[in-house]
Amino acid sequence: MKQLLVVACICFTTFLFSQEKTLFNGENLEGWTVYGTEQWYVEDGLLVCESGPDKQYGYLATDKHFKNFELTLDFKQLANGNSGVFIRSTVEGTTVSGWQVEVAPPGFDTGGIYESYGRHWLVKPAPEKDKALKMGDWNTMKIRVEGDNVTSWLNGTEMVTLTDKIVGVGEGSVILQIHDGGGIKVQWKNIKIKELE
Repeated sequence: MKQLLVVACICFTTFLFSQEKTLFNGENLEGWTVYGTEQWYVEDGLLVCESGPDKQYGYLATDKHFKNFELTLDFKQLANGNSGVFIRSTVEGTTVSGWQVEVAPPGFDTGGIYESYGRHWLVKPAPEKDKALKMGDWNTMKIRVEGDNVTSWLNGTEMVTLTDKIVGVGEGSVILQIHDGGGIKVQWKNIKIKELE
């Protein structure tokens, strides 16, 4: 009986760890913190990021840190879509430390991985993969982060895979970005994460 109880507990714990969690509730920014003066707001159940008058970098970070996970989200670029999804990253003011999976207009390497204030581009997608991006329409991005490995997908197309020991020791949040320069507007929805054991 005790053995059955132990097995049941292990199975239940595994089940809990494998559950997908919603990071954005469609109502407000609960569970997130805004960094910088750019605009982050909820409209019609969607998360919207938009350049403000300062035209500077802006970030929206999860209050919780995530190490190994599979993240999925949908985004639609309504204007210049120069944005991104940071993994295992931290931010102070508007200075971010970590790794960005790029979200950008056509021809600017959406799905590639960039290290801010460090080694810069770590890997870019092959140019022919750019056709996976649907500018002005909804796109689904998936990012899998496990140990030293990061893989990104865009609308079912694998964009890049990176194995990097420095990324492997990273710690931090999932962070959405507004690039500097102004004129940016992106909508987000269905932001979900599944933590890996």
